[in-house]
Amino acid sequence: MKRGVTVVILLAIALAIWHERVALFAFPGILSAYSAKEYCSCRYVMGQSVGYCQGYVKQWLPLSSLDDDPGHARVSARGLGQNATAVWLGPRQGCRLSPGTPHRDMQPL
Repeated sequence: MKRGVTVVILLAIALAIWHERVALFAFPGILSAYSAKEYCSCRYVMGQSVGYCQGYVKQWLPLSSLDDDPGHARVSARGLGQNATAVWLGPRQGCRLSPGTPHRDMQPL
């Protein structure tokens, strides 16, 4: 009886994972993109300090690196093997995720 219940539970978990597979594969990219965009907005739109913004974007899953380039108002984040870069466009446009290849010279946190 216990074995049958275990098999049913494992089958239900496998079915749930299969059903949500697209979202699960997208998650690593979401972590770095969210962090880069939110940190950029915190620093360059809201004008907060580096320490405050690092705490603001802190996640349960840590980032590998977070690079703030104040000279170009650009933020790059790396987490779960994915990179994302956000750039401040100006006071009316705010920050936007940059398409294309992010910086490869990111420093570890």
